[in-house]
Amino acid sequence: MKNNPNRKNPNKKPEPGSGPSSPSATGRKYISVLFECCGIYNRVYINRAKTAYVGWCPKCCRRLEVKIGPDGIDCRFFKAE
Repeated sequence: MKNNPNRKNPNKKPEPGSGPSSPSATGRKYISVLFECCGIYNRVYINRAKTAYVGWCPKCCRRLEVKIGPDGIDCRFFKAE
């Protein structure tokens, strides 16, 4: 079998910040949220207007909207009660 330059090396470890969970790698920013209603974590992605992060609990479909303030915050993990 010839070496294929387009084939990914399964033994190569990804560099920090370059994985699929990195907002810069996917091009879409997100926050991680623990939906306490069902005890499940899920990503909540930024909306198109970039005014809020909007998502739903993957189990009970409860909607969550986290508005983005002018000062922002560095925290990427939240709990939704």
